[in-house]
Amino acid sequence: MGMLDMTTLLLQITDLHIREPGRLTYRRIDTADYLRNTIQAILRLPQKPHAMVITGDLTDFGRAAEYAHLRELLSPLGSMPIYLLAGNHDERHGLRDAFPEFAYLPSDGEFLQYAVDIGDLRLLALDTVTPGKSEGSLCAQRLAWLENELASSQGRPVVIAMHHPPFQTLIGHMDRIGLLQGAAELEAIVSRHPHVERVICGHLHRSIQVAFGGTVAMTSPAPAHQVCLDLSEDALSAWTMEPPGFMLHALPASGRMVSHTAYSGAFDGPHPFWDSNGKLID
Repeated sequence: MGMLDMTTLLLQITDLHIREPGRLTYRRIDTADYLRNTIQAILRLPQKPHAMVITGDLTDFGRAAEYAHLRELLSPLGSMPIYLLAGNHDERHGLRDAFPEFAYLPSDGEFLQYAVDIGDLRLLALDTVTPGKSEGSLCAQRLAWLENELASSQGRPVVIAMHHPPFQTLIGHMDRIGLLQGAAELEAIVSRHPHVERVICGHLHRSIQVAFGGTVAMTSPAPAHQVCLDLSEDALSAWTMEPPGFMLHALPASGRMVSHTAYSGAFDGPHPFWDSNGKLID
């Protein structure tokens, strides 16, 4: 058995912002079509992911028709396990109602938090939503749940998934609606548990990485629009049509997690580096 046969592959997409069929996000972006393109890129991957996690903002307004459209758009993934998180654009009850077959989603309680095993990996989904607000928070109850789950996961590599990133990105308008409560407490918890391989997030519509609690915290690009790269306190709250993308997190059976940023679209290639005689093409 080769190394890849023993590697757990967790695919991450985020910030889909799906509207009702025929509706455009911000009156300009066909997020449904971009998600279709991303799913086709995922299906073309040489190695099939063992599962997918979607780190929030599944829809634009949390409406039942938007969730129904999302179900349809995800259907080409077939039997691939899909793990959903709520973002600030979502509505917890609507999300539960739209996906009743996803038994990992708590059927009651205030928060959508859960733990699932994916191969050798444990995924802990952490709810950062503050209802009615764009910014996120982690209260004592949610942090206590995480601490208990990490304690019971000793010896098993863990990925914590959440919507709002628990770090400053230096993009002013996004940091003002970031994780405004509980970030320091979260980092202290993570630092006590060295088996946390990653803290993976959404919300930023960009690929960003930072050292966090002895591990790596990171965000993923979105399948459609990206937040403009402007590291200013007064950066314009604006989006751009940079190349859409997603993340593939690979955990070898013995080793540390490796995270790859991938882009969805029609790109030329692949082309060889070497000619038929084994020489580098000149």
